[in-house]
Amino acid sequence: MPQMSPMMWFSLFIMFSITLILFNQINFFSYKPTILKKMESEFNMKKSMNWKW
Repeated sequence: MPQMSPMMWFSLFIMFSITLILFNQINFFSYKPTILKKMESEFNMKKSMNWKW
């Protein structure tokens, strides 16, 4: 099995690093949180309460 030169190892490292960064960015930006809608509905519910003392 032939050995790889240092430049080949470096290019392989760069390729895997770029792949990892792109994969993480795609996963991060494709996530759509639904927490905001839930909090907004809770706020509206609290707003409509009538307190009678």
